[in-house]
Amino acid sequence: MARAGGEKVDTDQWARLANKLADMARDLTAQDSVEKTLSRVASYAVDLVPGCDAAGIMIVRRGQVETLAASDNIVIVSDRLQGELGEGPCFDATRNRHDAYRIADLTTMSERWPRYTPRARELGIGSMMGFLLYTSEDRDLGALDLYSSRPDMFDREHEHIGWLLAAHAAVAMSNAQYIDNLKTALDTRRTISEAVGILMARYKLTAEESFARIVRSSQNRNTKVRDLAEQIVYTGDLPEGR
Repeated sequence: MARAGGEKVDTDQWARLANKLADMARDLTAQDSVEKTLSRVASYAVDLVPGCDAAGIMIVRRGQVETLAASDNIVIVSDRLQGELGEGPCFDATRNRHDAYRIADLTTMSERWPRYTPRARELGIGSMMGFLLYTSEDRDLGALDLYSSRPDMFDREHEHIGWLLAAHAAVAMSNAQYIDNLKTALDTRRTISEAVGILMARYKLTAEESFARIVRSSQNRNTKVRDLAEQIVYTGDLPEGR
């Protein structure tokens, strides 16, 4: 890996990087929420990529930029600017599904991003890199973006480290999302079971009859079964006009 001034990383340094990545992988899988996982990914990017002063994870939903995690306020401001202006490296990479980008010197990109580039200079951004985070071709989990205050900071070897970091981060993010979805599913099942039990006791119904009544009421009201079940658990009965 090249550092500023042309210094190269020796074998021992690559070994230390491998150990740090292993520690990061264990730490990320130990987080109990998607938000904490993303925050840790941004922190690790600053720690593991030489010259990286700030890092963040962002997505573009229906043309709107959303910052999911940021190690520094400069990331949030940069994301907001790109969303407002509709241009910039992070915005383009995520919207157009570019696997990676590396801007060695942002000050030379005025023609490509004429409105964003001068604002980025004001923020003190010199170099940028970014990587899409995904676990399959059809599943985009956002982009990991790295910032340096110095121009010409990031080269191909820095990019290789970023790819390694992004690969670990994508797996951890996917795992965190799966756990969140599983927790939601279990909570939904528990709430519906409680609602069924309430109607069974109140109206002397079987479990099948109680569940059928909940489903029928949810269809009549155009309400999700889980939302209706929560109302039943809270009030002790089906809403009026069942």
